[in-house]
Amino acid sequence: MKPHLKIYTGEDDSAAEEEAKHTMHLGQIAQVIGDASRSERTWLSDFEDEEVQVSADLYELLTAYWQLRPGA
Repeated sequence: MKPHLKIYTGEDDSAAEEEAKHTMHLGQIAQVIGDASRSERTWLSDFEDEEVQVSADLYELLTAYWQLRPGA
């Protein structure tokens, strides 16, 4: 990874931060989060309220699974 340096100018950089988006495969995310969950990593709770964007079909599938999961 390249180091990213930022120069503080005193201006609000929130707009620039919103533009900084990264793409990962769902399989990669699932592996990292699954391992962190099994290892009970505390950083997971730091990101509990984080919003992520998913495609409409994945959203529908996840919503249906959550509502119909066995043992719920």
